Amino acid sequence: MALAKTEIKMSYLKVYIHCVWSTKNRIPYLNSIELRQKVWHHIKENAITKDIFIDSISGYSDHCHCIISLGIDQTIQKVMQLIKGESSFWINKSKLINQKFEWQDEYFALSISESMIGRVREYVLNQEVHHRKKTFQEEFDEFIKKYNFD
Repeated sequence: MALAKTEIKMSYLKVYIHCVWSTKNRIPYLNSIELRQKVWHHIKENAITKDIFIDSISGYSDHCHCIISLGIDQTIQKVMQLIKGESSFWINKSKLINQKFEWQDEYFALSISESMIGRVREYVLNQEVHHRKKTFQEEFDEFIKKYNFD
């Protein structure tokens, strides 16, 4: 007697993306560690309410790095729109800076293999140290060259 196979109707997805975006015109709006930590914390907490999984987030005065894991019905474009749009609205509403805050429209989005997630996570979380030695422009130029974006 053969056993009937049970059909499992479930989609599985595990896609890690390293996203990087800057402040509008790379203005160093996020000019203190305390302010940056407050913004990163808010982005991560707000993402939870939108079912966006943020693995790691950090950055510097003029940019943000974030590792996200896409959900089954999410696109990079939509996730970036939700994260950037809501966080700039919140920064302005909360009057965290004395000027109108904006993120740049553009962003980088790079896939991360399972074997590299730890290394990229460490890189993202060490932005404060990393940018004592290297500017965002230098980092940007390296990304462009390394990933053949030009």
